[in-house]
Amino acid sequence: MQATRTLHDLGQSLWLDNITRDLLNSGTLERYIDELSVTGLTSNPTIFDHAIGKSSTYDADISGKAPRAKSREDLFFELALADLSRAADLFQPVHARTDGIDGWVSLEVSPLLAHDTKSTLAAGRDLHKRAGKPNLFIKIPGTPEGVPAIEEAIFAGVPVNVTLLFSREQYVAAAEAYLRGVERRIAAGLNPAVASVASIFVSRWDVAVAGKVPAELANRLGIAVGQRTYKAYREMLASSRFQRAANAGARAQRLLWASTGTKDPKASDILYVKSLASPFTVNTMPEGTLKAFADHGEVAGEMAADGGDCETVLASFARAGIDVDALAKRLQDEGAASFVKSWNDLMSCIEAKSTAMRKAG
Repeated sequence: MQATRTLHDLGQSLWLDNITRDLLNSGTLERYIDELSVTGLTSNPTIFDHAIGKSSTYDADISGKAPRAKSREDLFFELALADLSRAADLFQPVHARTDGIDGWVSLEVSPLLAHDTKSTLAAGRDLHKRAGKPNLFIKIPGTPEGVPAIEEAIFAGVPVNVTLLFSREQYVAAAEAYLRGVERRIAAGLNPAVASVASIFVSRWDVAVAGKVPAELANRLGIAVGQRTYKAYREMLASSRFQRAANAGARAQRLLWASTGTKDPKASDILYVKSLASPFTVNTMPEGTLKAFADHGEVAGEMAADGGDCETVLASFARAGIDVDALAKRLQDEGAASFVKSWNDLMSCIEAKSTAMRKAG
């Protein structure tokens, strides 16, 4: 049996961390669904920056839509929603078969709003309405300012993919915001079954400490943080608070492993996929990682619900001078800044293409 199917049968959803119009037009995404057990898809500003900037596939759309668009941002969301709507339709059978547990695609609000609660909520609600797809998540960053927007979006019935989470504590803050939104819906007599995932970024931990810790700790920090977070996730699912909400019809907010492509060329290219195998979670993989796992992947077993040896490993990092809490905050801030840069690059690219085609026409 193919490794991707084995991982799926273990209970983990395999999502593709990429979207391009070429993936859709060529039938490649459909093939990944049929052959590699892919059941969902994520996107972010960096992915769309690469997709639009490095391809002429979007040029005709940019030329046709630019005169009517209110802004570069509005034009981008038209392009993105066109792609994600097609992807959502491909995943609709999975969404229906799993009763809304799986089969999702994700679109991020403007990263310029990462520290603006009110605007993040307004943008999320607007994008979800514009999309008109039941299986589209709105990505909201799990920054301190994003946490209240998560609660309000869930209360408003908007499915949310919480992004830019790096630690157990950041995950717990996002999970509690989700639960507060659900509990408010229950109190208001509304249907509490609003879907959500909480995305923990993994590989960036190891990039951040590369060359700063003993060799035996190389490429172990991201996995240890993942194990610690998985323990908190399992505890959240087993808590009386969640059980009460579930008894009223609430859904669990699933844990999603993000940034799972190996950055160290000396490490296994499927390191994080093997290490993060766990039921009732999602692993969203870059295209290269997905194909590598399909080619030579293995599933040795599932993560320990109690976190395994994570605290021992994290103690070793502490002794090596790594302040995990401080680094988690730094990584979240840097992640938000990176998406802002990609967003600005993307807006400049769309503006340049619009101007060039207007002059040519």
